[in-house]
Amino acid sequence: MHGTQQIEVRANGLKFVAFERGEGPLLLCLHGFPDHPRSFRHQIEPLAEAGYRVVVPFMRGYAPTEAAPDGNYQTAMLGRDVVALIDALGEKKAVLFGHDWGAIAAYAAALKAPGEIERLITAAVPYGLAFITGFMGSFAQLKRSWYIYFFQQPMADGVVGTDDFAFLRNLWLDWSPGWEFPEDEMNALRETFARPGVLEAALGYYRCMLNPALQSPELADEQAAHHLVPIQVPALYLHGTTDGCMGAEMAAGMETMFPAGLQTVMVEGAGHFLHQEKPDAVNRAILEFLAKD
Repeated sequence: MHGTQQIEVRANGLKFVAFERGEGPLLLCLHGFPDHPRSFRHQIEPLAEAGYRVVVPFMRGYAPTEAAPDGNYQTAMLGRDVVALIDALGEKKAVLFGHDWGAIAAYAAALKAPGEIERLITAAVPYGLAFITGFMGSFAQLKRSWYIYFFQQPMADGVVGTDDFAFLRNLWLDWSPGWEFPEDEMNALRETFARPGVLEAALGYYRCMLNPALQSPELADEQAAHHLVPIQVPALYLHGTTDGCMGAEMAAGMETMFPAGLQTVMVEGAGHFLHQEKPDAVNRAILEFLAKD
């Protein structure tokens, strides 16, 4: 990406490839699905100019980062990736900014090593028991989340990859209604998902989520803590008011899970990819949060 350098590190047993810009305290940007590091193209420069060393990795399984050799993409393992990346990058602490699955990874890292997370910024996926309860009790949200259950089916691999990944384009259209995304960005997304193993890995995140047989018994305690144990890190949560993937109402009650403080910002007129759709509003909220004592 323009203005960045590409780096490579080993963390948690995998080769991670990332983009880097700036000097100062480490700030990791963690992407979700269907997405890749370009998702943060509007945030990298402002955050670097604010005095941060911004590193944006391809997440586990998103080539050129290596795929999990055992197919493990469970939440607890993603958190371990993030903690290991901090160490591999030669730092003791970091600020995390995670979107979608990146938010889930950030929560897991904050549970695993709260002393290594300076501040936590997440977007589009809430945290906590109120979220889980609301999710399971909301017919509207279950309808929005149909794709999660579809991805459990073997046929999903073929369907998602059909017609030059038209499925992914339709997800973007559904999840961010009204966003006229640049066609170049959709082309870049297709290029990422066309790399060997990426689609299988991306669907693997969802399959590990619902299939305990794909999870490691060694991570059972860490996995069980997710959404149930409070996160002891100052946090900012961002959500688009027109999100077609995760209803904005799902964020209600999150503050009880953040005893160190939680600021919630609803971004008007933004959908699921709010940091791409409304970068000025998102960047302003992030920079103001990071500037607080």
